[in-house]
Amino acid sequence: MILVIAEQRDGRLNRASWEVIAAAQTLAKGSPVKVGIAGSSVAALASELATADVAEVLVAEHPALASYTPDGYAMAIRALVDAASPTYVLMPHTYQTRDCAPAIAARMRKALITDATGISGAGADVTFTRPMFQGKLAAQVKPLGEPPFFVTFQIGAFRADAAQKGGSAPVTPVAVQIDASAIRQKPEAPFQEAKQAVDLGQAERIVAVGRGIKSQENIAVAEKLAKAMGAELAASRPICDNGWLPMERQIGSSGQTVAPKLYVALGISGAIQHLVGMKGARTIVAINKDADAPIFEVADYGIVGDLFEVVPALIAELEKT
Repeated sequence: MILVIAEQRDGRLNRASWEVIAAAQTLAKGSPVKVGIAGSSVAALASELATADVAEVLVAEHPALASYTPDGYAMAIRALVDAASPTYVLMPHTYQTRDCAPAIAARMRKALITDATGISGAGADVTFTRPMFQGKLAAQVKPLGEPPFFVTFQIGAFRADAAQKGGSAPVTPVAVQIDASAIRQKPEAPFQEAKQAVDLGQAERIVAVGRGIKSQENIAVAEKLAKAMGAELAASRPICDNGWLPMERQIGSSGQTVAPKLYVALGISGAIQHLVGMKGARTIVAINKDADAPIFEVADYGIVGDLFEVVPALIAELEKT
């Protein structure tokens, strides 16, 4: 049996939760899949998760879980795992999971595989693909010891829309005892460098700029395209290092990992450090005047040309509609 731990914040499911449900359905091969969620007043989210093709939705509710703390959520997720007795516990590889998953696995003395991007084999021969050295190598990792085995999946490794739905799973409450005095952390508001800071991992459309934009003044062209598309603006590392866009809009191995429905790369050559952050996009459109740019190797559509000629033409067409 496989247990997916869904992630939520402020009454909204993290889109990556559906990606992990898709991963669990791929791994299951006929075995039952259950979904667990922890929090305070999450009945509506449990009902949303119940529409997935899963056997059951387990809910751990407690007032102490109103705000995320590693201690509180570790106790709640432990209760969900104990209730389900799964072979695998799958979670999205988010900042929150990176914080609490090692603590849960360590307390239970179980194996933890992080940042997985793929699944191979079946049954006792299952292995998980995990990138190493900023994506230059891919390791095949197999957990050892007794289950449950904990696995976190990289954002974009599986598509959220690939999760099979149409179900009507029962929702079962799980008793969780949390001693508020045992929670050592004091919750504070999530850090944001600016009011306009955005979680690009939740964006469905992204326009990203690279060195080909030439100067900070030219970013206005990309902003106009993003506005016409209803997209978020992002960038490769050199743009953020230069201070042309804030660091929270950086995509790549040292920035955010994204998996939007549409990713438009403007003047981005396609260094491996950038590709590992966006290769999970459903459709990739690249505009670059260098026909040999590595970005074209992963692009679904490529335009070899000057972005300062192509982008205004795209904007004009979009504004017509």
